[in-house]
Amino acid sequence: MKYKFYLLFAMVSFTACKIPALISKQENKTVPEYYTTAKDSTNIANLKWRQYFTDPFLIAIIDTALKNNQELNIALREIEIDKNEIQARKGEYLPFVNIGGVAAFEKTGKYTFDGLSEEDLNANPEKGPKHVGDFRAGVYASWELDVWKKLRNAKKSAAIKYFSTIEGRNFIVTNVIAEISSAYYELLALDNLLAIVQQNIELQQNALRMVKLEKEAAKVSQLAVNRFDAQLLHTQNLQFDIQQQIVETENKINFLSGRYASHVARTTASLNDIPVEMVQTGIPSQLLLNRPDIRQAELILAASKLDVQVARANFYPSFKLNASSGFTAFNPSFVFRPESMLYSFAGDAIAPLINKNGIKAAYKNANEKQIIAAYQYERTILSAFTEVVNHLSLIDNYKKSYDTKSKEVEILTQSVDISNKLFISSKADYIEVLFTQREALDSRIELIETKLKQLQTKVNIYRSLGGGWN
Repeated sequence: MKYKFYLLFAMVSFTACKIPALISKQENKTVPEYYTTAKDSTNIANLKWRQYFTDPFLIAIIDTALKNNQELNIALREIEIDKNEIQARKGEYLPFVNIGGVAAFEKTGKYTFDGLSEEDLNANPEKGPKHVGDFRAGVYASWELDVWKKLRNAKKSAAIKYFSTIEGRNFIVTNVIAEISSAYYELLALDNLLAIVQQNIELQQNALRMVKLEKEAAKVSQLAVNRFDAQLLHTQNLQFDIQQQIVETENKINFLSGRYASHVARTTASLNDIPVEMVQTGIPSQLLLNRPDIRQAELILAASKLDVQVARANFYPSFKLNASSGFTAFNPSFVFRPESMLYSFAGDAIAPLINKNGIKAAYKNANEKQIIAAYQYERTILSAFTEVVNHLSLIDNYKKSYDTKSKEVEILTQSVDISNKLFISSKADYIEVLFTQREALDSRIELIETKLKQLQTKVNIYRSLGGGWN
């Protein structure tokens, strides 16, 4: 039976391994106390997206997208990858135990030391076997002692990155819901615009017929007929551009929903009838809890701090235990006899001594990444706050713009009727009729566009406050 115990130390004093002093940055988590003068903590971001968006057609589209959207499904796979990374890191600070066996045969050259010994064996066969074999079976174990918590910090960093990936997926959910909702309202606006244009085409066709009758009665010239005809052609041309935009917007929604081009089912209600409720934004500090991108940036920052500690631990000695136990013999029939048993135990301690440039570079890079993560975290908070302030201002201004534009549409619609009556009674010329019709059409189109901006701002403020993912 063979016993083997040894302990190898190849290390230097801690004082001889100087760690570079680097500057770290402490992140700034402060945000302004308010967006506006209101300080009510009620926040629409706490509403589920099904409560915020009540259109059943829109809800069905979002449901489909949350199942089929490729970006979301890729994010789910990335979450699984990071989850597996935690398992891998956890395994690094646990003992490794392997089982193995060896079967080998060796014949040495004649003019070697072992070859001369072989000749001696040939001359005296009773001394041992003619050919030397090597047969082994045993268990081998190794364990790196995590004295400096390098391996555990690496595992914690992997776990934090896993949670940050989840937050990244939540942010994608928020953006997908916002993009689909915005595109859906755009599609409704295009439907309404197409209906307005088609209504105006019908009105202008009637006006053209009336002008032709006036020409036959010698009340107007061919110039008037041509001007009315040209305006009709111009309006007819508008509908083709709108129809193309409808196709592209439907395909955008289909793409976000993870499906091929098809008709998008939607409400036939007028866009102007869709209400825009009062927005409750809460207080800015809620952004730190509600916005997935802010939480993701915070987790990435926390992981980067642990990565610095892992890189720092590489300057210190590493301690490793190795052990093995098994049987060995030159003949397979002797392998599992008690006399063939052996075991060994070894402890290693190794520290860097010369040429630590690689370790220093990795440590400096880890520290720089931590500083970058701190700046990115601050930038994410600043961006979120700015988005909310901008969208709050847009909501207020678009509401005022919509109210003003509604009055303009009402006046110009009345003016169209008045101009037509005056033209029939020869109290207004055809130019006034044409200008009034075009102004009325433009104002109705602008009203729809303003309403669309209102609804899209409703979507964007919900996204900016961190709603949708929960």
